[in-house]
This record gives sequence, structure tokens and C-alpha cells, in this order.
Amino acid sequence: MSQSLHGCRVLLVEDDFLIADDFLRRLHSAGAEVIGPAATLDGAMALYESCGRVDFVVLDINLRGTTVFPLAARLRADDVPFLFCTGYGEEVIDGSFQNVQRFEKPISQHGFARMVDLISRLTIARDHPREGMVR
Repeated sequence: MSQSLHGCRVLLVEDDFLIADDFLRRLHSAGAEVIGPAATLDGAMALYESCGRVDFVVLDINLRGTTVFPLAARLRADDVPFLFCTGYGEEVIDGSFQNVQRFEKPISQHGFARMVDLISRLTIARDHPREGMVR
């Protein structure tokens, strides 16, 4: 995998240890600095508030029986880009987040590459609006 996320700080919110470990390794190999993982909503909120700069957030929707939507709302208010990576279908997604990109677990190598590409494009678009323009 290329270093397309070099210098990008990604907060990882995932409650399954094996999936979190896999994502952490794959994000690192793409060049990201990974913050977390956080396995609970309270832990994710606390980590988000204390970790400094966050360029992107990968959110599991269900964290030990609690939905991650309060954090998603906070990220949206703070203009921090995020996506959902979940084993659930889109029917569980709160209506206000229907337009958020969603990746289904388990995620293939190709799917993960698409996710890295999306993170890269969204962080470039946010940090350098003219470079991130779609032509």
C-alpha cells in the first residue's frame, strides 16, 4: 500500500480488538498516524477531546451496544471528516448521517484501499480546497 496518508492523523473508533488491530496496522502501512483505537463512545469522546489535531475519523457504528452518532454529530459540527465502517446495513444509520460514506466489515484489501483513497481525498480537499476540487 502506498504512503498516501503520510502525515494524516486518523482517530480509530472500533470496539472489536482484532478488527481494530488490523485497521491500525493497515492505516500505519498507508502512512497514517493512528490515534486510538477507542472501543467505547465515552472513550472515543475523551480521546477526541484530548488528542489534539485530528484529520479524519473512522467510526464503527455500534460500540458495545451504544451507537456512535453523538460523536459523529460532534465531528460534523467541528468540520472533521469521517466515515462509518460497520457490519450493519445502512438501515441502522441515523437519518442525518445517510450521506456519510459507509464501508462494510469485513473489509477486503481492495475495500480498504478504497477507504484509504477516500480519506486521502477528503483530507486534501479540507486542508487544500483548490487541490481537492473535483474537475
